[in-house]
Amino acid sequence: MSPDHPPGLDLDRLRGLLDRERPGLAQGPLTGRLIEGGRSNLTYEVSDGTSKWVVRRPPLGHVLATAHDMKREHRVISALHPTKVPVPRPVLLCEDDEVLGASFYVMEFVPGTPYRTADQLAPLGPERTRDAVLSLVDTLVELHAVDPAEVGLTDFGRPEGFLDRQLRRWGKQLDASRSRELAGVDELHAALGRELPHSPAPAVVHGDYRLDNVLIGETEEGTDKIRAILDWEMSTLGDPLTDLGLLVMYSIPLGAPDSPVSTTAEAPGHPAPAELIERYAARSGRDVSAVSWYTAFAWFKLAVILEGIHYRYTLGQTVGRGFDRIGELVPVFIEHGLTTLQEG
Repeated sequence: MSPDHPPGLDLDRLRGLLDRERPGLAQGPLTGRLIEGGRSNLTYEVSDGTSKWVVRRPPLGHVLATAHDMKREHRVISALHPTKVPVPRPVLLCEDDEVLGASFYVMEFVPGTPYRTADQLAPLGPERTRDAVLSLVDTLVELHAVDPAEVGLTDFGRPEGFLDRQLRRWGKQLDASRSRELAGVDELHAALGRELPHSPAPAVVHGDYRLDNVLIGETEEGTDKIRAILDWEMSTLGDPLTDLGLLVMYSIPLGAPDSPVSTTAEAPGHPAPAELIERYAARSGRDVSAVSWYTAFAWFKLAVILEGIHYRYTLGQTVGRGFDRIGELVPVFIEHGLTTLQEG
């Protein structure tokens, strides 16, 4: 397909849907492009020459049973949009597979930069980089302060037994994508199961919270601001410290040069994991003494996700750059997880 008609995005059918469901929204012929960076759901920028929107849909091939739920992702941003949590304004949800071949949703286009690498952060300088990462912690505190009942999300998840179910879920996801031997992955899974911490009060959990999944833009005063949190496909009601553990994981240098997975931890000015943990604890009031378990769980979860992406790559069912190097990172994540648990 041409650059204006990327795989998985039929612009003619999309335009027909918009004309039926949101008459007058699109004023001219639609063009679209795949936004690079996502390794799971596909994200496209669509324009009519005047306005821009974003379309989110599942990957084109192998789809795990409980992943890529567009309805859930659309529901949570719709619930959070009226709150202080920065999310794009939802436009519509389409559950008719006849349009694009899968469920998808459309949301407003929010200008901003998703910083994915230390090299991208470097031009900001140490002070702005530090402020950006600390604001990531503050915004996470805002998210976890939202009362699910007040935004209609009391049935968005089952908080009781959350961590146990998460471990079982990601174990099943691993089994669904097994195509090779992975030393230590079953050991890590079992060790996590033996040391389950006691969860705090439940909150709306993002599930994939990192600098790469927010858009940062300058304010009129010249300061940086998080304009939108993106990629809500793993969101639910559950243990908020799983988000913190993931954020801490992404703040630890991966030790893999030119990694296709976002690594910003080595950027000058990037706060150390301990400072992020302390800031979250002070601003949220939560006990973070078990954060090592949550960080090890994050290493395990990411290993499983990456293995699923590697599996789709081996089947030729991926879109985008860097997939050929995903597989070699999985053992690195497993090793980090085991080391984190052992060191406590």
